[in-house]
Amino acid sequence: MTDCETITSSIESPASTDDTDHNDPLVWMRAPQKSDAAGIHRLISECPPLDLNSVYTYLLLSEYFRETCVLAGSEDALYGFVSGYVPPQRSNTLFVWQVAVHERARGQRLGQRMLQNLLQRPGLTQIQFIETTVGPDNTASRGMFTGLARQLLAPINEQPLFERHMFGPQAHEDEPLLRIGPFRSELPR
Repeated sequence: MTDCETITSSIESPASTDDTDHNDPLVWMRAPQKSDAAGIHRLISECPPLDLNSVYTYLLLSEYFRETCVLAGSEDALYGFVSGYVPPQRSNTLFVWQVAVHERARGQRLGQRMLQNLLQRPGLTQIQFIETTVGPDNTASRGMFTGLARQLLAPINEQPLFERHMFGPQAHEDEPLLRIGPFRSELPR
């Protein structure tokens, strides 16, 4: 893999956002904006093995699912993105679609910190379960979610969800469902 370039988008200054992480002077976190979509697309493209979706997908996430997504960076560089949503009829579950951490920010628990940022948002206090799909060979993501389950003092269970043949002719591994929870909302996150 070659060195990643600095990822930029038209973003607000961290000092002007309400979701800035004041505990870490190097990294800010906030909900994405539509103007971030192209930068998010580029970030995902530089974070294999994540599936790259269209810029339109990231526009939709930034417009309609911004309260269940988080963007992290330093000054005008993007270093992390988590996309998620609350499935219909399951208001106590946060489904995490993608967790992207740029190689320059790896080893700093940024993925887990972004997930904690989401769980601390006032609009998500009802969440008792986190679900995601992670391929069997993606040890980094599996480790992150296992660590989050440990921190939440919650069990983590795995079951089949999307099997290889369901992806059609694309070479794609199985995507089993990982389910963390239940966890209690009064636990420190």
